[in-house]
Amino acid sequence: MTTTKSVHFPSDAAAPPEVASHHSGERKESLARRLKEAAKSMLPAPVFLSLLHHKEIGRYPNLFRPTTFNEKILQKNLRPDPWFVELTDKLTVRDYVARKIGEQHVIPLLAAPDAFTEEVFDALPDAFVMKANHGSSYVEVVRSKSATSFERLRDLSNYWLTLDFYKIARESHYRQIKPRIFFEKLLLDESGQIPADYKLHCFGGRTGQPTIYILVISDRFGGNTRGDVYDVDWNHLDIAIGYYKRSPMPAPRPQNLDAILQAATKLCEDFDYVRVDLYAPDNRVYFGELTFTPGAGVLPFTPDRIDYEWGKLVPDTFCR
Repeated sequence: MTTTKSVHFPSDAAAPPEVASHHSGERKESLARRLKEAAKSMLPAPVFLSLLHHKEIGRYPNLFRPTTFNEKILQKNLRPDPWFVELTDKLTVRDYVARKIGEQHVIPLLAAPDAFTEEVFDALPDAFVMKANHGSSYVEVVRSKSATSFERLRDLSNYWLTLDFYKIARESHYRQIKPRIFFEKLLLDESGQIPADYKLHCFGGRTGQPTIYILVISDRFGGNTRGDVYDVDWNHLDIAIGYYKRSPMPAPRPQNLDAILQAATKLCEDFDYVRVDLYAPDNRVYFGELTFTPGAGVLPFTPDRIDYEWGKLVPDTFCR
């Protein structure tokens, strides 16, 4: 699944209590809203997803004969492949990636404790990233421990662990992932900046010659987040995905673009479709995650015809 900035979901799942409170204008949740959320939770998944698709895309999906990209992803929400659980879990997928492309492409794991205690916090380096394994956007970047506290991170991690990511958009495979908190090395480039997020949509990986489009998310944790789509020749395409704004000018072609594409090709070779997320600071390549249901099947495209064009690229075997 993609980040919460790229599609508007019906709940602020990744936000800690104080942020969620801010987004709601500091008002307490009304009885009417609680009743509405309870009613939505009782809807059968196909009905819930059809309504959510209509809200985000502007039309009801055909779940019986899916043709668009989003329709095929929606169908996979309802009938995920057995391996989705292991490969969507951000902890268990690490072993798979190490076998496929090598341990050097896996971000160093600092800790994956059964419980986040003050002793765990004290043992962490000054800079790190805290994540949860069972959903999207559960990411907290810590550049300096002096700028935060154990209590703050504990409260945030405890909040994440209470969240049922399945309820947001009914991605069935998330129901079977046991929530855990873990800590990774903070990746920075030579200028001290967090590297861009390369999200490679890989179609037909089993053929050995996948069709790949690259969504580059820049300044993800800053105030000028952008989302730009490129083809494998680094042509800047006139496509917007989700609610990311395009950059006025294309980014320079990465020096290690070939290495990025090679890693994605290797990681997608077992699948009819998958989105492979990578980071590529200073000619290195690091794995981010594998996503089989990006945007949960309610991901707006601009222009809308891309939803149909990408749908043709997803092999029919993906939906079986």
